[in-house]
Amino acid sequence: MENNRLKSLDALRGFDMLWIMGLGALVFEACQLWPDGGNCWLARQMEHASWNGLTIFDTIFPLFLFISGMTFPFSLAKRREKGLSDGSTVKKVLIRALIMVALGVVYNGFFELNFATMRFYSVLGRIGVAWALAALLYMRLSWKPRAVIAAVILVGYNLLLLIGAPDRPGTDPLSLEGNLVGYIDRLIMPNHLLYSAGFDPEGLLSTLPAIVTAMLGQFTGEFVRGGKAKQKTLWLFAGAAVLLGLGLIWNQWLPLNKKLWTSSFVLVVAAYSVAMFALFYYLIDVRGWKKWAFPLEVIGLNSITIYMVQRIISIASANRFFLDGVAGMVSEPVASVIYATGYVLLCWLLLYFLYRKKVFLKI
Repeated sequence: MENNRLKSLDALRGFDMLWIMGLGALVFEACQLWPDGGNCWLARQMEHASWNGLTIFDTIFPLFLFISGMTFPFSLAKRREKGLSDGSTVKKVLIRALIMVALGVVYNGFFELNFATMRFYSVLGRIGVAWALAALLYMRLSWKPRAVIAAVILVGYNLLLLIGAPDRPGTDPLSLEGNLVGYIDRLIMPNHLLYSAGFDPEGLLSTLPAIVTAMLGQFTGEFVRGGKAKQKTLWLFAGAAVLLGLGLIWNQWLPLNKKLWTSSFVLVVAAYSVAMFALFYYLIDVRGWKKWAFPLEVIGLNSITIYMVQRIISIASANRFFLDGVAGMVSEPVASVIYATGYVLLCWLLLYFLYRKKVFLKI
C-alpha cells in the first residue's frame, strides 16, 4: 500500500476543491433560508477573513499546498525505483513550477493583454514556487536540517514582519497598509498588485512561510510512508494537536492572518491539514471504506482542471439554461439554493466525464 497511490490524498484534495467548486456558495445560500442567516457563523465561514482571523475558506489554499507537499515523497520514491536520475526530477520540478506560474497568469487574465496592470502573483504561482523550493530541499537534505530551515523561516519571517513598511512610518507593521510584504511588492511591481492599498496576498516575501506549509506536508508524507497504519493515524492526530497548540500560542504575538501567511497561520492550518488527512487516511486507507469517497476522488484527480475551467468557461450560464424553469417556480431564496446545487453538480458531472474518459490534467 505504501508504494501505491493513497486514495485518501485524492479524496482530501477533492474535498478541498469542492469548497471552491461551489460548496461554499451552496452553504451560504442554504443559510439564507433562515432569517438573517447570511450573518450567521456558518455563512461567515464561507468567505475569507477580512484581515486577522481564520475561517473555513482560509484553509482551502494552504490545505492544497500541504497536500502537494505530501505527494512528493511518494512520487520521488517512485521515480528513484524506476531508475530515473535526480537530475531529471529537478528538471521536472522546475518545469512544473514554471507551468503553474504561467497558468496563474492566464487565470489572472493574460489574454486581456492589459500588461500595464496585469497581476503576476497568483494562487497557482505560489503553489508552484513554494512546492518546488520545498521539493528541492527535500531532495538534498535529511529531515533534521529541513526542520531547522523550516523553524528559521518561521521565526525569521515573524521578525521581518515586525519591521513594517519604511515608506509608511508610524503605521501598524501588521496592518494592510503598513506591512513589509506590501512594501517589497510596491518596490518590485507597484502597478501589478491585487489591492489598491499596494498589497498582494500572494506577494514575494510571504512566499517564504508558504514554503514551510509545503515542507510540513512533506514531513507528513515521509512519516506516512513508514510504520504501521493504525499507529500512524494516532501519531498524526497527536502531531496535529501539537501544531495547533504551538500556533495558538504564537497567535498571541503574531495574529493568524492568511493574507500575510503569518507563522502562526502556518502552524494552525497545518494542524487542520494533518488532522483532516489523518481522518481521511484512517477511513479510506486503514479501514478500507472507499466507496463514499469516490465523488471526492473524481474531483481530486482533476483539481487544477476544475480550477481553470471555472475561470475560462461560464458554467453559471449553462446552469441557468437547465434550471431557470424550475427556479422560477419557487421563492428567491430557494431558487438560489437550487442554482448553487446545480452549479456543483454540473462541475462534478464534467469531471466525471473526464474521469470516465481517463482524461487527467497532470502537471
